[in-house]
Order: sequence, then structure tokens, then C-alpha cells
Amino acid sequence: MDKKVTVVGAGNVGATAAQRLCEKELCDVVLIDIMEGMPQGKALDLTEAAPIEKHDAAITGTNIYEDSANSDVVIITAGIPRKPGMSRDDLLSTNAGIMRKVSEQVAKYSPNAIIIVVSNPLDAMCHVALEASGFPKERVIGMAGVLDSARFRAFIAMELNVSVENTHAFVLGGHGDTMVPLPRYSTVAGIPITELMSKERIDALCKRTASGGAEIVSLLKTGSAFYAPASAAVEMAESILKDKKKILPCAVLLSGEYGINNLFIGVPVKLGAKGVEQIIEIKLTEDEDKALKHSAAAVQELVDVMKTL
Repeated sequence: MDKKVTVVGAGNVGATAAQRLCEKELCDVVLIDIMEGMPQGKALDLTEAAPIEKHDAAITGTNIYEDSANSDVVIITAGIPRKPGMSRDDLLSTNAGIMRKVSEQVAKYSPNAIIIVVSNPLDAMCHVALEASGFPKERVIGMAGVLDSARFRAFIAMELNVSVENTHAFVLGGHGDTMVPLPRYSTVAGIPITELMSKERIDALCKRTASGGAEIVSLLKTGSAFYAPASAAVEMAESILKDKKKILPCAVLLSGEYGINNLFIGVPVKLGAKGVEQIIEIKLTEDEDKALKHSAAAVQELVDVMKTL
């Protein structure tokens, strides 16, 4: 195929993203991990599934970044996973070190790639990837809002007993407890959900969305979500690879938009072949703006802590 995507980290999120990329026939895939044998084994397993799934995408498992050379997109999932009782903040020190090493290798072998960051704590890791890669801000994007919005959409569909295809939702802010679901901009077949359910039910769905990752961690007990995060990263990659110019909520570096400077925050953006092609500013109420600024302050705290590591 004429497109190439590298997935760094062959754990549950990375391997599932590789599977989605192949089965959608979006690109050839390179799956990288430091653990010898694991990416090779998973790549071989996926290759053997190809005749059944009817795709001709090539997938390579490797432990070296030379095999990732000239990738169009690099999805970074590497890092230690979140465990029960662990906040995203607890992951900061270890995963910052991993993200720095990975981003340097990505820049060395794929200097024109677009990086999609999945590793947690997401917003803080984007800052590390941007600095370590030296890439322009348009080519370092965090996967958060697509996942959070998908969770919100799923809960809306369950609540109203409608097709998920009819639901649209926006979740802004940092990827964590301070995220900002926006009911006014969340719709079913174009109808705002504020017209379809009570404020009490909306508030309950917003709360469940904000703790969506923690809910799955508490159920699994030995791991964290991976199907939906992988799908979210691949939707972003698809919009870039096909230059679809989808409007998706992503973590991007703001330069004054929404009154926020030099901070990765989830906002709606246009994703195309060049990465972030436009940051879209939507009008917020006073309460929504206050919530977004509160979320930004939480991200800033993490960034400030990283400076001391």
C-alpha cells in the first residue's frame, strides 16, 4: 500500500489499533515494542488472519525503529498502563521518559510523520512528544476527545434507545476527571440532547463520561480500556491518511484560542493530510468557559510538575 503507519507499543491498545488499520485497508503497518518476540508474534498472527478478513495490508513486527522509516503517521501507545487506584497523574514520571525516547526515534526515522499520542497522562505526554520530536505543533496531536466523545455518544444512545450513528457529541478539555462534555453541542439526528432528556439525566451521563476510563479499569481489575481507544486513534489516522478533513475533538497546542496559551487541550479541529489544518473556536457559555479553564489549569499543573522531573 502507498501509506505507512507505525504503532509504537504492541500491548492491547497498540495491537488493536494495528488490527483496525489493516482490516480497514488504510495502510501497511509496523508494530514496534521493546519486548522481543511480542510484536513479531502479534504481527504474524494478524498476517495469518488477513486471508479470512480479506485485506492485503502488510504488517511488520519489530524491535527497531529503522523498520518504521518514512512512516506517514505514528501512533504512540507505549507506556505503563493505568492500574486500579492509580490516577493518570501517577503515570507521569515513567511515561514521560518513555515518550521522550520514542519521539526522538520517530523524528530520526520519520521526519515528516504526524504523531498521534495515546499514552497517558495524555495532554502532558503531548508536550513531551512535541519537545522531543521538534515537530511543528500541527503534527503532534493527542487522542482524547474522540474517545471521550465516543463514550458520551454511546451513553446517549443507550439512554434514548437510538442508533449510535445518529448521535454526535463534543467533549473538550483535558483527558481526565476535569474534561468538559458539552450537552448543548451534543445531538441526536440534529436535535440537541437538552431537548430530549432531563438535566438530571444529562448530568449523570456527563459524570459517567468523565469517569469512563476509570469505570472500565475497575471492572477489568488487571488492565484498562483498549478497544475504544484504538478505534479513536485509527479514526484520527484515517482522516489524516485520506485527507478527509473531519472535524474531531483532539488535544492540540493552543496559541490563544479559547484564551489558552502554550497548552495541549482538547478542542474541535479539522484533521487532514497536514495534520491539524484548523482549530475551530465555538462559543461557550460562562459556565462552559469556566469549566474549560479549570480543565486547562489541571493540565498546566502536570506540565509544571514535568519541568521538575
